[in-house]
Formats: sequence, C-alpha cells, structure tokens
Amino acid sequence: MTYHPKSEFLATIMARGFVADCTDLQELDERFHKGSVTGYIGFDLTATSLHIGNLVQIMLLRWMQKTGHRPITLMGGGTTKVGDPSGKDEMRKIISVDQITANADGIRQVFSNYISYGDGPTDSPLVNNAEWLDKLGYIDFLRDIGKHFTINRLLAFESVKSRLDREQALSFIEFNYMLLQAYDFLELYRRHGCILQMGGSDQWGNIVSGADLIRRVEAADAFGLTTPLVTRADGKKMGKSADGAVWLNEDMMSSYDFWQWWRNVDDADVGKFLKMFTELPIEECERLGALGGAEINDAKIILANEVTSLCRGGDAAATAEATAREVFEKGGVGDDLPTLELSASELSEGVSVVQLFVRSGLVKSGKEAKRLIAENGAKLDDAPLTDAGRMIDAAALAAPVKLSAGKKRHALVKLVD
Repeated sequence: MTYHPKSEFLATIMARGFVADCTDLQELDERFHKGSVTGYIGFDLTATSLHIGNLVQIMLLRWMQKTGHRPITLMGGGTTKVGDPSGKDEMRKIISVDQITANADGIRQVFSNYISYGDGPTDSPLVNNAEWLDKLGYIDFLRDIGKHFTINRLLAFESVKSRLDREQALSFIEFNYMLLQAYDFLELYRRHGCILQMGGSDQWGNIVSGADLIRRVEAADAFGLTTPLVTRADGKKMGKSADGAVWLNEDMMSSYDFWQWWRNVDDADVGKFLKMFTELPIEECERLGALGGAEINDAKIILANEVTSLCRGGDAAATAEATAREVFEKGGVGDDLPTLELSASELSEGVSVVQLFVRSGLVKSGKEAKRLIAENGAKLDDAPLTDAGRMIDAAALAAPVKLSAGKKRHALVKLVD
C-alpha cells in the first residue's frame, strides 16, 4: 500500500506489515486520527490455548491499545458451538459446552499478558458472544438479521466457494456461521460503540458482511481490516512446528521449547518476525534482520527473548536463554529443560530408553524413537545412543539424565520421591 496514514495506530501497523485489506483505509485513518476508536477481533475457543499463529491478531490488539484506542477481545463461546468454515477443508468437530468453557479459561491467560483489562478509556472488555447468541430466538433472528443476506452473496464467499468447488460438504450449521459473526459485530456496535472488526485475510467476507449489516440496520459506518497470511521462509504457515502447534500457554509448551522455536527460525524470517511480534523500533528490526553470518544468531536470540518476555515474562525468557547457553555452549544439562519425573516404583523393573523418549515428548511413538536411535539421532547425556533395547533403572537416575533428539531438542529425566 502507498497510502501514508496520519494516525499513529495505522502508521505503526502498516509499517510493521499487519495490513492486507481495509474497507476504507482513508476514512478509518480519519477516525483514528480524530479520537479513540473501539475495534475487536474474535477468537473461537477450539483449544485450551492459542498458538503463535494467533499472535498476529493479539499484537494488533496490543498496538491498538498502546496507541490510545480500545480493543475488544471477543471470546467465541457461542460461535464455537457452530464452527467457522473459513480456511477449512472439512466440517469442524462439534465441541461440548464444558470443553468450550475450559478452553475459554485457558485462553484468557494469554490475553492478560498482552492487553490491559478494566474500566479505563482504553481498557479492553473481555466479552463472550455466548452472552447474546445463546439467547437468540431463531425465528426472530431470521426475520431481523437473515433478511439482509442473500444466498447468492453467501455462495460467493471464498470460504464457501472453495469448499463447494472441491465438492466437499458444507453443513447448514456452518453456513449459518457467517450470519452469526456479522451479528456479533452489530451487537458490539450497539453495546460498546465498536466500529472496526479485524482478523485474518480468510475472514474478509465475514468482516465485510458485519460492516454491511451495521450500515443496513443502524445506518452507521463500520470498517473492516484484515492481516496477511503470515508464512515462514519455508512456505509453511505460522503456528506449526515439526511436532505440532507452538502453543502460547506454559502448560501446553514449556518456555524453553517456546524460546527455542523463535531462536531457530530461518535467517530470512528474523526481520519480519521482529517487526510483527516484538515492540523494538522498526529501524532496529531492519538492522538486526539484515545481519549475516554468525551475527544473525545474535539477532535470533534477541527475537526469542523479546517474544518470550511478552508472552511468558522476562524471567522465563532469561531462564530459557541461560538454559540454552548451558546446553549448547557448555555441554551441560540446564535448569529449564522439559522434565520427565519418574518414581522409584515406576523404575522397579526398569524403563526402556524408547519409552523415555516417548514420555518426555521428544517423539510421538516408540516407532519414531527406534528410528531416531537407528539413524544416530538420539543421545543420552550427550553420548550417542545406539541400543533401542537399553533399560534405565533407579540407579541410573541418581542424577538427572539428559535425552537429546537431534541437536536442538532436549529433555531431562529425573527420579522423584
């Protein structure tokens, strides 16, 4: 985009690479320039933690608040019961109400690290759309809201069109999702004066529908803004690793493993990720991203520390870095590695090293552990492990033992009383 915004918020997020599309960028800029704007992003509650793919949206809300505006984090307690078809090849699994509630509790932990909640002018209200969706009368909803949508238009949405083009089923319950998301925007406008919905580029159709609904029902202007799909240098989507999602919650992924993911990003991603996921000045992000040779590793450590400090706290970042230096530079064990604790009773007949690799989370199956050992990728206390049948007893755990899968992934095994 060549537009040069006047407002601090839009100038900041555009320079950092957050903007893909906007319904009316110039008019939205005027609103941000004139005074406080309330905007929201919705998060469906499909897991007990968000992952780093959600960090783009979380940082967007954080920048909104830091530049003097009011962000709303909308918890999708109602819409999660339906399932968003956007970007999906098949229908989402229906999640129980109890699981949705548990997921909401886990996700709230992440938001509080990035966003200030309370009653102040820029404090965020944490809202759950179950407040209004659970009470909707279906006939009233069809009469009041459904009349503003045509089947022709819904079928033109990319999330619907791509599913149908591939001849994959789209359930009626998913088809309703777009109406519900549009209704969320209308409710937030009415309850909180919210005039902006933000989200990923796959949400464009849903967001535009919500803004259009507000114009039709309330005769008021509303805006939509989307972020680009963020991919890594290898073309893969953000949020995933070779072993699954990179979770934001400590109980889903240790701070050491979280820090390590950022420390090990591709050289080409460093500058981009510094701009999007840290608050370092843009000039510094560009300087660090342009480093070459061994110096780029120093930039990656800065990236890992900055992101981990925001998500897990400064102490977690410092401990993770110290552990990494102990493990990699000094050949030690480190204090912050993921740890498998075993009791003496569990070790009475010994435990195979294959099971230790599985239970420590370094591999997903015994078959994978055996293959790792056969390919000389496994180590026990930094010594090559060649015998998949080796047994470990209590005596062998008089001191903690370090397991290594390749050069970058480690775990401890220790005996507990």
